[in-house]
Parts: sequence; C-alpha cells; structure tokens
Amino acid sequence: MKLQDLDIIVTAPPSPGWGGRYWILVKVTTDDGITGWGECYASSVGPQAMRAVIEDVFTRHMQGESPENIELMFRRAYSSGFTQRPDLTVMGAFSGLEIACWDILGKARERPVYALLGGQMNDRIRAYSYLYPLPHHDLNVFWSSPEMAAESAVALVDQGYTAVKFDPAGPYTMRGGHMPSLMDIDLSVAFCKAIRQAVENKSDLLFGTHGQFTVAGAIRLGRAIAPYDPLWYEEPVPPDNVGALAKVAAATGIPIATGERLTTKAEFAPALRDGSVSILQPALGRAGGIWETKKIAAIAEAYNAQMAPHLYAGPVEWAANVHLAASIPNILMAETIETPFHAALIRNSIKIENGYIIPPTTPGLGIEVDEALARAHPYSGSGLHLEMQQDPCNYHQGNAFTGGAPPKEG
Repeated sequence: MKLQDLDIIVTAPPSPGWGGRYWILVKVTTDDGITGWGECYASSVGPQAMRAVIEDVFTRHMQGESPENIELMFRRAYSSGFTQRPDLTVMGAFSGLEIACWDILGKARERPVYALLGGQMNDRIRAYSYLYPLPHHDLNVFWSSPEMAAESAVALVDQGYTAVKFDPAGPYTMRGGHMPSLMDIDLSVAFCKAIRQAVENKSDLLFGTHGQFTVAGAIRLGRAIAPYDPLWYEEPVPPDNVGALAKVAAATGIPIATGERLTTKAEFAPALRDGSVSILQPALGRAGGIWETKKIAAIAEAYNAQMAPHLYAGPVEWAANVHLAASIPNILMAETIETPFHAALIRNSIKIENGYIIPPTTPGLGIEVDEALARAHPYSGSGLHLEMQQDPCNYHQGNAFTGGAPPKEG
C-alpha cells in the first residue's frame, strides 16, 4: 500500500464563517484505492499559495511511500530543506497530509485511529465552545455585550457544556504586545462577572487574548479578572515570548494556556520547561499531525500539564483532535464548533452528548466527508483564514474583537 494521489479542496463555510474564512481539506488515495482525509490549518499564506506548498510536500516527501512510515515522512518534511527546525507553513501542509495517513491506516485495519495510538483511554471527551451569538442577537453588538455573552453561555450550559470561552479584550492587532486600555479591562471584568453570575458554578470560564499584551499589560488585565476564577488565561503574550508566560502566571495566579500558533515539539517543549504553562492547546492541522502531537502530549504529561486541542477550523481537524484526545491520559477538554455546516460536512458522524464528545468507533477518523458539499462552497475571497488588523489599540473608544468572524467575501 503506497500513497499515490492527492486532491485539495478549499471550502468556505457560509457567512459569518465560524471556523475561519476557509478550510483546506486534503484527500489522499493509495494505490489500492483507500482514501484518507486530512485538514491543513495554516494561515500564513493564502489558500492558492498553500495549495502549492501542500502539493510540494506531498510529492517531495510522501508520494510513493507507505502511509505507515509517518516518522520517516515527518523527518523528511522537517529536515530535508536544510532546516531541522519548525516551519509553520511546511508543517501545516504536512500536518493535514499526516492526518490523512492515519485515516487510511485505520480504514485499512478496520480500526478507529485512537486504537492505533495506544488504544482508547477516554470513552468521552469534555467539550468546550467559544461564545457565539444566538439567533436573536445583533452581530454588531454581541462582541461588546456582557449580557448577550451571558445569554450565550447559559444556552451552552443548557446543552451540557461545562466550559465556555470568550475574549472581549481587543484589538486583534498585528503590532504585537501592547498595554490594554482601561475600557477593555473594564469590559473584560464585566464579561467575567455577567457570565459567572449567569452560569454560577455550572461552567468554567476560559479567557482568551490572542497573544495581544505585553507582560505588564497581561498582568494588569489578569489581576482584574482573577476574582472570577477563570480556568485559564489563554496566550496572554505573543507566542514567541515563552519566557514571559512564567512572569504572567506568577503574578496573576491564573493557569496559563497556549499553543494554537505553535508547531512541533520543538516549540511546545520550551513552554513547559519553566513550569509556567499548565495547558497546551495544539491545533493538529498545524502542530505536526497526530503522531507529533501525541509526543507533545507525552512531554506535557511529564511536566504535569494537560492538553486542550484547539479548533478554529473545520470538522476534519476536529476529528483528528478527538482521536488524539481519546488516546491520552492528560486530556483536559477539546474545543468544538457546532454549526450546521460543520455537522453536514462530515454527515454528523461525530456526536456531542450533554457536553461531551463521543469518540467514533468506525474505522479511520470515523467521519464521512460530504465531498460534494465541500466542493459546492469554493473560496473566492482574497483574505487569509484569519487576519490581524493594522490599527493599534484604541484608547479612546475601546476595542472589540469580533470573535474571528470575517466579513462575507466572494
């Protein structure tokens, strides 16, 4: 059995686009006709440029190889370009292709992927969700409304969720670390207060920041929200500043989570060495794939840290997250996005029951991809999957982060 053919589908979730402007799905077929699906989570370059990278990684390092030889193919992609260091774009391409290899192997052996990763450790996985607007909410008002956020949190708790994530402290700016405005600090406190009062002790609060603050700014904001006991403080400083995380953790007392923008164990291990990070959040379509992230989980286990796979992508990456989570002892929870398009794209083949994801028992990733649906929604815009604004922090009007919801394009 050898890897033979590659097809790439760039599909655009319907507006408002929860999960990003587009998802890059890869379909890999072996010489004996077994098909595997993967998803590449890489937003550094546009989808057409990424298509070329995926094709190059496949033909150069994987085509004609047995899907079993994942370690060998990883080392080729990681090292062959005289690199031997993390490369976000190359590893993003490889990650999706590697996920497809596991889907193939599971189907060939008629076993779910987690059965090939040491077996099933967890028969259900605690899910969490970002707070998205309810149908009656004004999309333009929601992101700055503690009351609407609290309503959304209650709706999730009513579905069985025991953790909700939100990030009212904008802006999402390319300028890197800055000091939060007093208005953003006050709004963050109002969000935490309203949500905590609404859900009481039925749900943990997960506070996100997208790596936007300086150490001093992160500490200032963290101390303001600490009385509401958030379960984590997500990426409070830019992701390349690992040493700063320890200072924030020590000063705020809030568990630190990070990892959605990191790739491979070479970037995750330093985040654990000084004990500053309690929770790792790899995106499997970027971190190196399932096998590399299994290694990251093992390192985290040695440091008494937990895993919470990140998801701002489509349901194929989610399926990979689920199989990893089912196989490791140190899973905390896994992010989910419940939209009709997410569910339809995999024909509702993975279930969430009372706030827990149920790992599928069918072979491979356990998903049935609706290929026709994916192709019926091509991406025709010019924006990246996610984009940071050029404008700096606004200290006069406050800064709303609109939940990653891109404007409708194409």
